[in-house]
Amino acid sequence: MLILLPPSEGKTPATKGPAINWESLSFPELNQHRATVLEALGTVSAHDDALTLLGVGASLRDDVERNTRLHAEPAAPAHQVYSGVLYDALGYKSMTATQRRKATESILVISALWGAIGFGDQVPAYRLSMGTALPDVGRLASYWKPQLNAVLAKRAEGELVVDCRSSTYAAAWAPPAAQTVNVNVFSEANGKRTVVSHFAKHTRGELARHLLTRRGKAPATPAQLAKAASEMWITELVEGTARKPHALNIILAGQVGPN
Repeated sequence: MLILLPPSEGKTPATKGPAINWESLSFPELNQHRATVLEALGTVSAHDDALTLLGVGASLRDDVERNTRLHAEPAAPAHQVYSGVLYDALGYKSMTATQRRKATESILVISALWGAIGFGDQVPAYRLSMGTALPDVGRLASYWKPQLNAVLAKRAEGELVVDCRSSTYAAAWAPPAAQTVNVNVFSEANGKRTVVSHFAKHTRGELARHLLTRRGKAPATPAQLAKAASEMWITELVEGTARKPHALNIILAGQVGPN
């Protein structure tokens, strides 16, 4: 089983420790492309109008300034750097040692800066969205797509891919449809079904945790995934096609809010 997660918007910087060791990252064949994006990000982040170029508010000025020195910033495991709703629900810190090992083996984070990294890879905190366009790089989802196709197809071989990414990050790599299940979350009340982004992030984090901490073998088929999810939620499985992934719809009864 391979679980795909998006990065969090907010990140927790390491306060001490060594800088990034490029050769220790998963998929070192991506390092040349990572370096290209890192250089472009550092250049943009040093501009007077960096906040506008990166599409962030004034409260994130320190995060953007950190982008200019990422080569020297302390690095920490991805499961520590990424924080927020989904990662809080995943609750890596409260897992047992065995469960943490399963998480490290099973989770990939698709990143605007790094392309794809393992959950235990050590990286510095940064500020960059996959929807951003950088000079000489272009729109990051388009930049990463051919690079990730080349390396992640092999990683996904023989695996059930549980795709918990948002659409922005899903655009950077499409796993083989036949073995992929996209996770959707809906709130339903009075017969009305609504997508609510906050609940979606939280529930995807809870699903990832459930799959990593439940007893028994990891699901190997879409049907087995739906059965495992039904231990916690109301679910429905929408069968895919040769070109369209399967979809696991998780229904949260009685919760309806704005998209």
